[in-house]
Amino acid sequence: MKYLIRARLEVDGRVEKHDVIGAIFGQTESLLGSDFSLEELQNKDKLGRIHVELKYQGTKTIGTISVPSNLSRVETAIIAAMLETIDKIGPYPAKITIEEIRDLRLERLEKIKQRARELLKLMKEKEPDIREIIREVLQEEQAKAQVAKLVEYGPERLPAGPGVEKADTIIVVEGRSDVNTLLRYGYTNVIALGGAREKVPETIKRLAEQKKVILFVDGDRGGELILKNVLPQMKVDYVARAPEGREVESLTGREIAQALSQMKPAEIVARELGIEAAEKPAEEAVEREEEAAAEAKPPAPAVQEKAAKPPEEKPPTVKFTIPKAVLEAAKELRGTLEAIVYDKEWRELDRLKVRELYDYISKSEPGRIYAVVFDGIITQRLLDIASEKGVGIIIGNRIGNKITHKPTNVKFLTFSDLF
Repeated sequence: MKYLIRARLEVDGRVEKHDVIGAIFGQTESLLGSDFSLEELQNKDKLGRIHVELKYQGTKTIGTISVPSNLSRVETAIIAAMLETIDKIGPYPAKITIEEIRDLRLERLEKIKQRARELLKLMKEKEPDIREIIREVLQEEQAKAQVAKLVEYGPERLPAGPGVEKADTIIVVEGRSDVNTLLRYGYTNVIALGGAREKVPETIKRLAEQKKVILFVDGDRGGELILKNVLPQMKVDYVARAPEGREVESLTGREIAQALSQMKPAEIVARELGIEAAEKPAEEAVEREEEAAAEAKPPAPAVQEKAAKPPEEKPPTVKFTIPKAVLEAAKELRGTLEAIVYDKEWRELDRLKVRELYDYISKSEPGRIYAVVFDGIITQRLLDIASEKGVGIIIGNRIGNKITHKPTNVKFLTFSDLF
């Protein structure tokens, strides 16, 4: 609001707030035509809510009236003058006198100037010491280097990062050099095939049954051959490729992040190459593992994913973990009509209104969003765009009754499935 009209009220009798408000609207209605109708102006957000404060002195009522205005200076003055024409409230004579019209923008500008002075002083007090910054950065990099050491995983002693066992998502690359490159930039959930070989190691196949898999290959002919060899042999969820003609081991941190953000669903890549990808369960439903309460388990609540029963045999059960913090955030979302978007490490990317969720997903880079938790209805339209953009998990308030197609690459469940 730009202005605030403040007026003094005197009434020769005892009245209530609603009497004053009624008199203001009633006695000014049609006084200056529809352009100055208080009700219309409030509907258009040109006037704010009228505030009335009253107290009694004997049989009289005195008080103040405050009217926020977003009109021009002239129009605000006209509204103020119109208030002074009110001469009766209820059955009693009344008088309204305008005491001031405050320019709220000037007050805000003064606050801005004062705060700017404080912030400038703060900046001067905290001017960075470049030597201290260099020292801290070196310490951080050394700490990362100490943590992210290459390990040998499984009976095949495959080169891998230390986080491959606990991560919900793993990145499968070709060789040891690729693993070292990704470790250098903080990707600890990486494991190598062990070079270009015809048969995929059983260790990686077993990991793929329990985790989401990103196959990250070179952008040359060799990378294409690995795709044609690996995709038919094991479950792969997404495929990422280095820039054309480049090898994964030669990429920078920014190039790795960009390549992973542009990954495609494995089924699409398989079709483009003219091959058949390894089969996945046709439909997957997720439920909380309450039976595991008595067993040893990690601190974060576990969620179990059951595959739909085919006619002959039941596919293996797949598990993934939803962090406790995410479950708590989901509980707090109820009744807010809001959504929270997470990446593959369950880091919060954004919070937004449910009505903005579809457009937000449709404009996002494929693979950027891993999970969506929202206080709304899971619809077919939302599942389709989530599948297209590589969203892995959707948790909503309830599931719509018009779901005709369930994407195989999107797991979805409701709040009631979790708590």
